[in-house]
Amino acid sequence: MTPRFPLAETPDAAALAKGRSLFLGPCEFVKGVVAMEGLPPADRLEFCMAGRSNVGKSSLINALTGRKALARTSNTPGRTQEINFFALADTHYMVDLPGYGFAKAPVAVVAKWQALLKNYLAGRQTLRRVFLLIDSRHGAKEVDEEIMSVLDRAAVPFHTVMTKIDKPRPADLEASLERTRQIIAKHPTAYPEIILTSSDKGDGVETLRAIIAGLN
Repeated sequence: MTPRFPLAETPDAAALAKGRSLFLGPCEFVKGVVAMEGLPPADRLEFCMAGRSNVGKSSLINALTGRKALARTSNTPGRTQEINFFALADTHYMVDLPGYGFAKAPVAVVAKWQALLKNYLAGRQTLRRVFLLIDSRHGAKEVDEEIMSVLDRAAVPFHTVMTKIDKPRPADLEASLERTRQIIAKHPTAYPEIILTSSDKGDGVETLRAIIAGLN
């Protein structure tokens, strides 16, 4: 029996080529935004990468773009406290959202950028999809559900991306997948498939590129 949220299949050759063209072409950091009024003009398609602090978001962005340090990586949760915009060619914005959840920062600072994150998700008309990163060692948690609920209210679809799939044992990965499926099934804006990725091994990177390049 096929699960309600099956794993993403490998795209065809044309889709893979389109994904490589988008991500391995021109890619530039545009700006970091700390308030809604600082957002760049909404003049192109946007997608964003969201996830709990230390889920591996920066590493995945670097893997997608074939660059070692486009997005900063850190072992300290909560280091990214801005909405960071990257221009892919002149057609897309890739948006790196602040990690949510635990952060080694003052409470007032955390509250401010958590509010910014929620306001952005609810109010950006050019945002086509959120790629919601879930650590495959743990599966979706309560704090992930909070963001899923924000996306439900904003009617913004989210696509679940499991990260670090090279870390857990196969049985643990399967259990984590099942827990995650049960949680995302509660949310109407959940896209009906799951993408498995490993930034270290490259698993799923080309598939994710192709899926993003196919958004319209």
